[in-house]
Amino acid sequence: MNENLFASFIAPTILGLPAAVLIILFPPLLIPTSKYLINNRLITTQQWLIKLTSKQMMTMHNTKGRTWSLMLVSLIIFIATTNLLGLLPHSFTPTTQLSMNLAMAIPLWAGAVIMGFRSKIKNALAHFLPQGTPTPLIPMLVIIETISLLIQPMARAVRLTANITAGHLLMHLIGSATLAMSTINLPSTLIIFTILILLTILEIAVALIQAYVFTLLVSLYLHDNT
Repeated sequence: MNENLFASFIAPTILGLPAAVLIILFPPLLIPTSKYLINNRLITTQQWLIKLTSKQMMTMHNTKGRTWSLMLVSLIIFIATTNLLGLLPHSFTPTTQLSMNLAMAIPLWAGAVIMGFRSKIKNALAHFLPQGTPTPLIPMLVIIETISLLIQPMARAVRLTANITAGHLLMHLIGSATLAMSTINLPSTLIIFTILILLTILEIAVALIQAYVFTLLVSLYLHDNT
């Protein structure tokens, strides 16, 4: 029986009950922690990466914006581990679901925008009308900027969903082609298998980059509103 191309994107169930919540909660359990004064190499490397990432995102923020650093670091770790676990065979990637990505994007975007309207109302309203705009174009530009603001969380969620989904589909197709060619032509199979390995390395990079891009956009929204 041929497997459906989109079967890996269907939310899994255990005994008829949805298991997506358990899968979403699983990646944080893989983050190692240490109770000792001297850490091992794994913990030291992990802390170095977290410090490097947080420094990269928090450099442009003021004191108020840096209070969000823990949330941003937690977000990038969660998305990165979820994307990487989704590359394992017979696994499920929650970030391929647009509903989950919207559930992450909309509250973070709304919180940044609301905070901007509360603390920097003039600057927030100034984004709707660039300086020096001709009078006849003011209504049209206000409408365009409003739509642009409202579409930001949707664009961010769709970007993450599309990149992760496209990579998984391509790996599925090339993997199926490798199995089909293995009984027909061995040299062609080796070439396709090499392409599959290179694509897997690319997908690992894409999983990490998309986690960084998603979190960086949240950081930029906070920077504009703090």
